Amino acid sequence: MLKRQNPSTPEHRRNLAAHGGALSMSHNDSRSFFSLSQLVLSAGQIKPLPALKHSKVTYFEVEIVDVQSKKQICIVDKVPPASTLLDVKHKFHKACPQWYPSRVGLQLERNGPFLKDSVSIQSLAVSSIVTLYFTDLGQQVGWTTFFLTEYTGPLLIYLLFYIRLSTIYDQVESRKNFRHPVVHLACFCHCLHYIRHLLETLFVHKFSEGHTPLKNMIKGCAFYWGFTSWIAYYINHPRYTPPSFGHKQVSYAALAFLMCEAGNHFINVALAHQTNSGNRTCFPSPTYNPFTWLFLLVSCPNYTYEAGSWISFTVMTQTLPVGIFAFLMVIQMSLWAQKKHKLYLKRFYPEVRRKAAMIPIIF
Repeated sequence: MLKRQNPSTPEHRRNLAAHGGALSMSHNDSRSFFSLSQLVLSAGQIKPLPALKHSKVTYFEVEIVDVQSKKQICIVDKVPPASTLLDVKHKFHKACPQWYPSRVGLQLERNGPFLKDSVSIQSLAVSSIVTLYFTDLGQQVGWTTFFLTEYTGPLLIYLLFYIRLSTIYDQVESRKNFRHPVVHLACFCHCLHYIRHLLETLFVHKFSEGHTPLKNMIKGCAFYWGFTSWIAYYINHPRYTPPSFGHKQVSYAALAFLMCEAGNHFINVALAHQTNSGNRTCFPSPTYNPFTWLFLLVSCPNYTYEAGSWISFTVMTQTLPVGIFAFLMVIQMSLWAQKKHKLYLKRFYPEVRRKAAMIPIIF
């Protein structure tokens, strides 16, 4: 027979005490957890600790190599990715003070084109080291200085011949011979042409921060100043003969000259307004101004009006030097117009494809 245990035995009391202690501890833990939950709910949502941001900026090293000798000139280190080529030129100038930024030409390849100052280093980088080839561009001048010097010379030179200096013409012959009205009109038109150029250089045209070699300015000045001296000498000479068809030829040619000058000015204003407004998505369209209607036929009407001015001046004065100068100007401007027309075709193909470059049908 099985023996029934007595619940009052010591072993039973020990078991009961142990079980009762466990129940008591479990009850205390529940109360503690409940209190902690209430505390958390009253404090609000637990916000995670902010994670530490480990920002790692990659810097580039730009190696400047001489394009002729292929020798390393210097290394520009710690160049940020957002830096432009102009920033590199400034740091290069600090390392080599004799090469100021406008004189430095940098190429990605030895026979490649010169890179623009606005190009970012990150766009050129294949690795952390960027190799650029250096070329000395020579003495540089700003575009504003270039045009002001080029246009001021003809204005002053023509006036020196107009007043008939004793060192240029014979004074006895100058007093004896009568000046034809076309001589005074030619002086007015010539001065008006270059004064317009000077004012547009100062107040209309917006040039970039780029530069051009000093030798280009010397070439331009030699061309304009030399031809102006030749033209002014013949027109203001005491033995100058007026045009063959007299007053009618002079009047019509002068009217055409003034119209071309006005058209050139309004075209330049329209182009400058397009640049200032930042709207380069479409080709300049004609406005209510009749002088801008030439945009319907050609893509470079400013060159068309410029050529028309010199052709009209040739007819008005009927002199060989002006004719040769006008012929050379038409050739040069047609080359400029063709080059600009190709750029327009890339940017505004649907609008420019049926236009001529400078002269309808011919160019």
